[in-house]
Amino acid sequence: MKKEVIEKLAILIIGAFGLISALAWNTAIQAIFKEFLPDLNGIIAMLIYAIIITILAVFITIELGKLIEKKK
Repeated sequence: MKKEVIEKLAILIIGAFGLISALAWNTAIQAIFKEFLPDLNGIIAMLIYAIIITILAVFITIELGKLIEKKK
């Protein structure tokens, strides 16, 4: 039982660090957008940001999947 609790806690802690990292990247990327595209404000800027991040996430997920399959 104790080993299982430690494993679950480790998974939760790793997940928390992943979330913190994602939030930090989110803030950094938003700052980059504001730096290079200062005229875009409001909903248009948020939509452009969301679309670019979604495309990037899909591309990275596909490439990581291919890499994992190669390693098998």
